[in-house]
Amino acid sequence: MAEQIEKSRNFIENLIDKDLEEGVYNRVQTRFPPEPNGYLHIGHAKSILLNYGLAKEYGGKFSLRFDDTNPTKEKVEFVDSIKEDVQWLGADYEDRLFFASDYFEAMYDYALVLIRKGKAYVSSLTAEEVREYRGTLTEPGKDDPDRGRPIEENLRLFQEMREGKYPDGAYTLRAKIDMASPNMNMRDPVIYRIAHMTHHNTGDKWCIYPMYDFAHPLEDAVEGVTHSICTLEFEDHRPLYDWVVRECECPNPPRQIEFAKLFLNHVVTGKRYIKRLVEEKKVDGWDDPRLVSIAGLRRRGYTPESIQLFVELSGVSKSNSTSEMEMLEYCIREDLKKKARRLMAILDPVKLIIDNYPEGETETLSAVNNPENEELGERQVTFGRELYIEREDFMEEPPKKYFRLYPGNEVRLMHAYYVKCVGCEKDDEGKVTVVHCTYDPETKQGVENAGKELRKVKGTIHWVYAPDAKRVKVRLYESLIEPELPVYNEDGTLNLNPNSLVELNECYVEPALSEAKPYESFQFVRKGFFTTDCKDSKPGDPVFNRIVSLKSSFVIKK
Repeated sequence: MAEQIEKSRNFIENLIDKDLEEGVYNRVQTRFPPEPNGYLHIGHAKSILLNYGLAKEYGGKFSLRFDDTNPTKEKVEFVDSIKEDVQWLGADYEDRLFFASDYFEAMYDYALVLIRKGKAYVSSLTAEEVREYRGTLTEPGKDDPDRGRPIEENLRLFQEMREGKYPDGAYTLRAKIDMASPNMNMRDPVIYRIAHMTHHNTGDKWCIYPMYDFAHPLEDAVEGVTHSICTLEFEDHRPLYDWVVRECECPNPPRQIEFAKLFLNHVVTGKRYIKRLVEEKKVDGWDDPRLVSIAGLRRRGYTPESIQLFVELSGVSKSNSTSEMEMLEYCIREDLKKKARRLMAILDPVKLIIDNYPEGETETLSAVNNPENEELGERQVTFGRELYIEREDFMEEPPKKYFRLYPGNEVRLMHAYYVKCVGCEKDDEGKVTVVHCTYDPETKQGVENAGKELRKVKGTIHWVYAPDAKRVKVRLYESLIEPELPVYNEDGTLNLNPNSLVELNECYVEPALSEAKPYESFQFVRKGFFTTDCKDSKPGDPVFNRIVSLKSSFVIKK
């Protein structure tokens, strides 16, 4: 449980404490800065919750800011999905929603500052030539032939680039830093390129767009971000981040701090792979419950609280590590075990007839909604002569230690009576179609000493009253990737699990479940935790997704 986790200061909190103590900053402001070129996944949840949590801890401000500087890959669909994900996770950005594209004019002005200072120049090299001139990890780069272009000429060309006088790729604007730097990011990086494309936010106002490494630090500076919390792959970019805010003479420059990403074992997170799965209809969109996109996890039935616990258990460090899917499953079990009502559902039905129960009669029984949470109260269930039970709860010739129904054996029907199996019916192929039992009316559950003085039974099975039961569709999800194989092959293909989704079309549930609302979660007795699918359910006709089974092998290490 979240409240049981021993709290300790992580290294980011220690650095912020030091900054505040030394007066480097007198406040804390963070942001989550996604690029709107895809859906967010479980790894992004760590960044969202970390940045939001730090702002909240220090009484500071938190923003959602879209780094929308690349119109070739960005869509309003992605903007909307990201906003929904961040809000769902509980990271309240209030009215602090920003777009990098809102600062394009300011970024252009900052670029002019660099040109006037002799710190940027217009280059006519192609993208391939820029790579060739860049050098290697062991060899320094070569100066761009345009590196010495006069300042006035650079200003004119850059203005003409903005005016749309040149085609895509004709020119770029490069920062003038150090072509011999051991850090490849500092070898005169491109900071502006020409792209005649319509932008989702600015339309056709611009035909030049800033590069991410130039725009990102300026966005932070313009917004007043104090601590730019990002993942470890940006560690080598930090010198460029600092160079940009310093050379552009930004007041109160932010500090970049890197932390290790959240990696989850045996899942697909790469956007291009998910995009291919979606386009090839191998999954049901970016929110398919087999994906670990935040939208997929939400549709699967994961809760914000379960993901918050998962992030907390994963910790914050500078060392990359991988978490197991079992830990994420543990977190949703922990969150739902006291929240969810425990109802009866039969996924693989066979009819049970109680031969000595009066025909045409029914009775109402009381059932506890959750033995671990009295506040969820009780419900009334109808009981009668014809029921559905799970097919696996009956065997003609059982193995040892099988305590459910078989000829001559007695079990308790949950919330009801003892029943003894007296036989079964089969179809022409030998498949059991009906199980016959007799019941003992003196063993009604809830009646003091019912059945206890007579004998004890070792098995309890669940059921639903057949005439009232609601027929529904249930989806059982497993790993999208074959359990014993790597996620990716050398040729870039995925080892997809053909059994990652099993659809059951003839399941029977208590009548109350027919009115289940989208995202509402339940524990199906003995079967697992399930949620109402938000996409395919209709009023009075729900579809249920299995979130996770009841069994867990994960243990928190103290």
